Amino acid sequence: MPADTRTAPAAATVPARRTASPWVLMYHSVAEFTDPAEDPYGITVTPGTLEAQLLWLRSRGLRGVSVGELLRAHAAGRGAGLVGLTFDDGYTDYLTRALPLLRRHDCTSTLFVLPGRLGVDNVWDPLGPRKSLLTAEGIREVAAAGQEIGSHGLLHQDLTAAADDILQQELRGSRELIRELTGTLPEGFCYPYGHLDARVVAATRAAGYGYACAIDPGRLAGPHALPRTHVSQADGAGRLRIKQLRHRVRELRRAVHR
Repeated sequence: MPADTRTAPAAATVPARRTASPWVLMYHSVAEFTDPAEDPYGITVTPGTLEAQLLWLRSRGLRGVSVGELLRAHAAGRGAGLVGLTFDDGYTDYLTRALPLLRRHDCTSTLFVLPGRLGVDNVWDPLGPRKSLLTAEGIREVAAAGQEIGSHGLLHQDLTAAADDILQQELRGSRELIRELTGTLPEGFCYPYGHLDARVVAATRAAGYGYACAIDPGRLAGPHALPRTHVSQADGAGRLRIKQLRHRVRELRRAVHR
């Protein structure tokens, strides 16, 4: 489809000062499996587990939303009761397994895709089973379903080890390719492997992203290095509650040392 000049609703209203980061959950793949050897990196949850986790959020008075929506709500003072849902890499099973469950439970999410690897697989995971990635049409279908599309770079590279020209291709090039795919400039970025440093964070901000997701960014935490909580197949109600409390403690400690 031809690109236009639309952009996603800006997260520019997010305060520049270092406020507490909202709770954001990190998923990857949603697929059936029975042997832990089929998931050596711990990135897969079954559809039944994802549904149970979404129901747990609902039982706690929480609703999963995209990161863009979450940040805009927090900036407007309406963030209570919301938690961010993210899915990294853009696997085909997001469309077939995750999206129907998100719709069933009135949730949205952010899907971080790799426009340089459309329709191929997760070659960067040497130990894991091959998982197919969405095609261009699949990404457009996800966007049309009201889900936020963000960039995960072009090729899933460690950006901290990338030369400046490669870094720009990964950040700016992927952003433009996603606009060509969906007609909308993505607002969000997600650091491959969760790897980041001050140079990469500054370049991400300069590339025009309103926010970026990390895993545990430490002192770099902020709108362009949002911490996230990894969610696994083992996370039932008790473990999710512990992870929620850990997030709160981490943010309290950040506030003390700010």
